Amino acid sequence: MPDGMYDETEDVVGVLTARIEARFGMSIDHLKAAVAAAPAANATATTIVKRYGLLVESQTALGRAEDDLFAALESQPSEVDDPTMDRAHRVNAAVAVRDGRAMVVRWLLDSDAPGKTGLAAERLARLNRGAQKGPAVPTSAPRPATAPAPRAGRGARW
Repeated sequence: MPDGMYDETEDVVGVLTARIEARFGMSIDHLKAAVAAAPAANATATTIVKRYGLLVESQTALGRAEDDLFAALESQPSEVDDPTMDRAHRVNAAVAVRDGRAMVVRWLLDSDAPGKTGLAAERLARLNRGAQKGPAVPTSAPRPATAPAPRAGRGARW
């Protein structure tokens, strides 16, 4: 980004990093190490670290997409060509992905978020307890149908 511009995208990750560190009372690096050492010790911490990693990954992809767009715009004459417009669309898609992942991390950090208390939380807990551990759809090919054996008796042909 050009110097002096306010970089809101970096603040998204920075703000959530600070909230995670405040919630768990340790730096994000220490939290990652703790989760890696004992992932089953705290399911919430494990989920937050996983989703935070996805957020950082999407922020990195957004930064690359923005850099590509800025480079293309600097070399453009007055009109924007189709490849540059495609880069702009990639930036928009990367922002949407990053913002979606940020919302998930924000929701995980908020103990009073909708769906975490009351009837909705109870329903979600019941669903999670009864969730199947295997694939949701069959992963093997269906068996070929076999023709039923002819029955003896009336109408049977020999």
